[in-house]
Amino acid sequence: MSRRKYSWPYVGLVLGGGRVVFRSVETPTWDSHGHLYGAVIGPFRTRRGAGFMSRYGAGNPHCRCVADAERLGYREELEERKRA
Repeated sequence: MSRRKYSWPYVGLVLGGGRVVFRSVETPTWDSHGHLYGAVIGPFRTRRGAGFMSRYGAGNPHCRCVADAERLGYREELEERKRA
């Protein structure tokens, strides 16, 4: 099995509460990341999507999967550019 040469952003759900964006070359498993996170969401295509999921994803019915976070993160960035 060949290793990827690039990493993907993921969102790790910390056991005490909270979400952390991190990058990983390998797919996170319980053995590799279980000591850090109770669960992992991803992989995301962009850090923008992972950031949106970590900030607004908890309990948000509009942000239920990676594709939703990517789409909503892109919209948020466009709105910020319009304001500037």
